[in-house]
Amino acid sequence: MAFQIGSSLLDACVLSVLDSGDAYGYQLTQQIRTIFDISESTLYPVLRRLQKDGALETYDEPFQGRNRRYYRITGKGRDLSKAYRTEWMEFRQKVDRILIKEEQYDKE
Repeated sequence: MAFQIGSSLLDACVLSVLDSGDAYGYQLTQQIRTIFDISESTLYPVLRRLQKDGALETYDEPFQGRNRRYYRITGKGRDLSKAYRTEWMEFRQKVDRILIKEEQYDKE
């Protein structure tokens, strides 16, 4: 992919996935990978930052003799996710007007 994934876009995607339900790190990575080519080593700093900022919280569940860490979106995270979606729609419309051309965009 020619376009770089910024931290805000990755934050928005993680929050959006978690807005649909709790998930553990590997699960999140697999869901995000359907869109972007990222590794778990890229995702975990994002999760830690979002947790530090109060957008996520964690809890552990036993799984096959080990604990699996799950991530859950908080109220602050939901508000942030909503703000990201609004900003994304505005940004996307502006970029579409340039890349797709005004005439084509208005026909949709």
